[in-house]
Amino acid sequence: MSGHSKWATIKRKKGAADAKRGKIFTKIIREIATAARIGGGDPGGNPRLRLVIDKARAANMPKDNIERAIKKGTGEGSEAAYEEAVYEGYGPGGVAILIEALTDNKNRTVGEIRHVLSKYGGNLGANGCVSFLFEKKGVLSFERGGMDGDALLEAALDAGAEDVVESPDTLDVTTTPASFEMVREALARRGFVTENAQITMQPTTTTKLEGQEAATMLRLSEGLEDLDDVQSVYANFDISDEEMAKFA
Repeated sequence: MSGHSKWATIKRKKGAADAKRGKIFTKIIREIATAARIGGGDPGGNPRLRLVIDKARAANMPKDNIERAIKKGTGEGSEAAYEEAVYEGYGPGGVAILIEALTDNKNRTVGEIRHVLSKYGGNLGANGCVSFLFEKKGVLSFERGGMDGDALLEAALDAGAEDVVESPDTLDVTTTPASFEMVREALARRGFVTENAQITMQPTTTTKLEGQEAATMLRLSEGLEDLDDVQSVYANFDISDEEMAKFA
């Protein structure tokens, strides 16, 4: 398993802890409002909205907050309209970084992102400089405890998934974006309930980091994710399990 996959697991646990403090509510509210503005306020006809609502529920966001966010997105509430923006750059060791943001002020957002990148030895790049190193995938994560991995693999492939990737803590089913909802629903019907489900960007090639570069890259990733306007950070670093254990 690559260090990047292990880092994704650590981030999920960190996200659960942040949710308890309400830290991620602001970001999820922006996602809900934006999804509702683009695709409408009915989760039944808006897969993106449905996915974000599931994310909100997993973070224990109150139902009233979710409903208010949907109304803001559909124009029933007063709220700034957030724009989607993608930024690309480099981190320690030449690691490729892709940053997705929702912002009502691009000048502020790009300034904050540039500051964090510079602080940890990275830099902002031109559009297209690293995006070709990533591909969009659906990922459905299941806790390993008590899970029949063979049964999940069979069910996932029958449903049209591409692969099942094993790690010490999870089994991750990967899909194309187009088949994500179909696979998710098929697995749910067979009793496989996800711990986490998302459309993500996966690197097609990785850059190995060790020692100080590895530590700096992880601090850079955290620094970017802590920015209010940043929704997701993807990077193509590969850090060994031994190195990752030092930062877990």
